[in-house]
Amino acid sequence: MTFISDTIAYFMNPRRDLAPDEVIFGKSEAMGAVRQKLEKLGGTNVPVLIRGETGTGKETIARLIHRRYPGEDAPFLKLNSPVGRGSLLDQVMFDKNQEGLGGQENPADHGPDTGRWGTLFVDEVADLDPCAQSKLLRLFQEEQSFAIGGPKCIPVKLRILCASSRNLEREAESKNFRQDLLYSINVVMMYLPPLRDRRMDIPLLVEYFLELYKRKFGFNPAPPSTRMIDLLQRHEWPGNISELENLMKRYVLLGSEEFITSELLGTTPRRVDQPSPCAGAISLKKVTRDAARELERKIILKTLQDNRGNRKEAARALNISYRALLYKIKEAGVPPKRASPWGPITQSDRQGQRG
Repeated sequence: MTFISDTIAYFMNPRRDLAPDEVIFGKSEAMGAVRQKLEKLGGTNVPVLIRGETGTGKETIARLIHRRYPGEDAPFLKLNSPVGRGSLLDQVMFDKNQEGLGGQENPADHGPDTGRWGTLFVDEVADLDPCAQSKLLRLFQEEQSFAIGGPKCIPVKLRILCASSRNLEREAESKNFRQDLLYSINVVMMYLPPLRDRRMDIPLLVEYFLELYKRKFGFNPAPPSTRMIDLLQRHEWPGNISELENLMKRYVLLGSEEFITSELLGTTPRRVDQPSPCAGAISLKKVTRDAARELERKIILKTLQDNRGNRKEAARALNISYRALLYKIKEAGVPPKRASPWGPITQSDRQGQRG
């Protein structure tokens, strides 16, 4: 039995919210085939290889598989595998802010051959160095159990899901990837199409991300116009769904369709208060600076609101120093503390000023 406690390891939260199935799979034929395969997996624990370009949602599909078996209450371990970063177990890095398995139990309580299942998700398996590839292959061959947190914790057997945006067959031919490992991870293969091949799903994804970030940031921009949706559907999306998600995040924060459509068209947006072209040259640097300042101002205001005007807590949430926040507040034109709608200076603020 191998102990993951020997590594710098944390659990990722298996209960992380996912989009509804109708949003994830949409209406495209290719994603319908993915859904059918996922349903057929049922309660099996067979290895799955998820293939597709960067940003197509490979981790999302891995989490859906995990929810069906071994289930939401089991640990979900994500392995990011940059080239040459030591052994497999040394690379198992998890989110420090999430809770792990929770509690300790005696493995003997489960019987000699029992234990709980968990999922090991290897993101971009092609980047594993030769040593890590050998260790991953040994997991398949020896069916090792892992005791999370030490020998007194619950034994966990790992179901292994791998993802790649690369041509693994070509990597194997070039001797950069083990052929026997490819056979082991590719028991079931799922291919996720790029977003440009499922354009019919873009309006549904836009609606989902818009509502998600409206709730998260507390902003309420106008619904995208027909023109903007048309531009979104004609865009090539080299970053796929991740690119679309980030674009909608910017739209919610900026509240300006002009900035988004200009980005899609590859042109420079013009602010309402900018002089018209006939009145003189427009400074790209100034437009960019003004847009960044406006976005920063909105984020500062929202963070202050979330922390009831407590500037010390807001600085901590923004991961900047207290003095840096005061400077940015002044630069952004936020009202002074005594005129603030959140009330007078707090004891915590006084402590922050002294710090």
